[in-house]
Amino acid sequence: MPKVISAAQAAALVKSGDTLVIGGSGGGHAVPDRLMQALGERFRETRQPAGITALHPVGLGDGADKGAGHLAQDGLLARVVSGTYVNSPGISDLVQAGKIEGWTLPQGALSQLMREMAAGRPGLLSKTGLHTFVDPRLGGGRQSEPRTGELVELIEFRGEELLFYKPFHVNVCFLRGTTADEDGNVTMEQEAVFGEMLSEAQATRRCGGIVIVQVRRMAQRGTLPAKQVKIPGILVDYIVVEPDQRQTYLTPYSPAYAGELRIPMSDMPRLPLDARKVIARRAALELMTGAICNLGSGISTGIAGIAAEEGALDAICLTNEQGLVGGAPASGGDAGAATNYAALVDQPYQFDFYDGGGLDLAFLSFAEVDFQGNVNVSRFGKRIIGPGGFVNISQNARSVIYSGTFTAGASRLRIGDGRLQIEQDGPHRKFVEQVQQITYSGPYGARCGQRVLYITERAVFELNPAGLTLIEIAPGIDLERDVLAHMDFKPIISASLQLMDAALFCEASIGLAARLAERGPITPRSARIAAGEGVPA
Repeated sequence: MPKVISAAQAAALVKSGDTLVIGGSGGGHAVPDRLMQALGERFRETRQPAGITALHPVGLGDGADKGAGHLAQDGLLARVVSGTYVNSPGISDLVQAGKIEGWTLPQGALSQLMREMAAGRPGLLSKTGLHTFVDPRLGGGRQSEPRTGELVELIEFRGEELLFYKPFHVNVCFLRGTTADEDGNVTMEQEAVFGEMLSEAQATRRCGGIVIVQVRRMAQRGTLPAKQVKIPGILVDYIVVEPDQRQTYLTPYSPAYAGELRIPMSDMPRLPLDARKVIARRAALELMTGAICNLGSGISTGIAGIAAEEGALDAICLTNEQGLVGGAPASGGDAGAATNYAALVDQPYQFDFYDGGGLDLAFLSFAEVDFQGNVNVSRFGKRIIGPGGFVNISQNARSVIYSGTFTAGASRLRIGDGRLQIEQDGPHRKFVEQVQQITYSGPYGARCGQRVLYITERAVFELNPAGLTLIEIAPGIDLERDVLAHMDFKPIISASLQLMDAALFCEASIGLAARLAERGPITPRSARIAAGEGVPA
């Protein structure tokens, strides 16, 4: 029977030099924030524990001081291994300053690695990350000089190159659920995501470590529905009750995020007509009835809003890497949650589906693009971001659509009446001679036969083996002045260069539902495989 203790008592169980696994996702989704806060408070008061390794597949935080931000203290951490630091800039600052060892590995690989560790297997073998900065030939996922051994190895197995992700020995695990009973069985009925809580608990138990679960409330023994138990009590050592537990950092509780109800499409906010909406609309034109899609963070989350306001949401299946299938993925600080979804699965299984080529379309963002079609979202300027689920998704989808504004920084655009006018451009270029870090390899994608587009508010590019090709420009702009003059390289100009659809730049509907009906359904995956079209290599 697990013991109910305080958050401070739980924090006291972490020893110097320990490896701490932390569950949860992004902006507070099933994040055991009270446990992390207590650990940070203990270190400020006692300078203990020191030099721990924090391991969490998903970035955790509110962009300020919550989540991993509680741990961003000089001396508390020795190493952080995560999919991204975007939610915890304090961690990025420590890595940049050389005070801790920083690694950002693919979110899917880390998620699946938890399951491999739970089973006692040697580690994770995967193609995910080849020819990106995760590949040891290009850095091995390091964001600082390593003080310990490498975490990723390049190996050859049966004539194929693969990456081997090494396992960790876990001492303590912080997890979160909604309700625990007296036997330690934990349900997650109010959580927005499941993550890999079960695998993390199993991996910790196999290492002989301590499993601590933060919950909102306690229930009597034998009263929880057995099928709702996500973490069995046999895996739980301690319970910490936090009655004020929020569903996400932004949202105290949404029954739609918990899957208790479906909200009317009219309740979904309508996007204002700006550059982001133009980009999301143009990306949405790539949809086909029946397509299974992933929506990444940033501008791409706006595609759900476009599909909803156009009455086309039910014609497609939108997913996110946190395990949600169907409905409308949330945007902004709540990204990772979803409303009106059809299913919620554990994150490792969602990445199994992605890695197996299950996505017809992936909608992702970009920070930098070069002539070869390489994309960087993981490190630029003085910011360490990390890839999140980007590498798994981009390498294994049938088609990839990258979305982003043409330049970065403050700009002033006039959009309306089917035209775009650039009154003031952003000062920072995003189409560069060479990306700072390769998060997606254009040449590798081209060799694998992926269809890849790069969509901005003023231009659309396509990847081909010869390099980036300009295929569309916005009505109302000048090719030389508004596009080519703001690129560090000259792209290939398509002989059939076209204007972007004028409807994208008008307040009225773009008629997405009618366009999908006219285009017809996507070819089923089974038919493509039968015809000899395989999964991207």
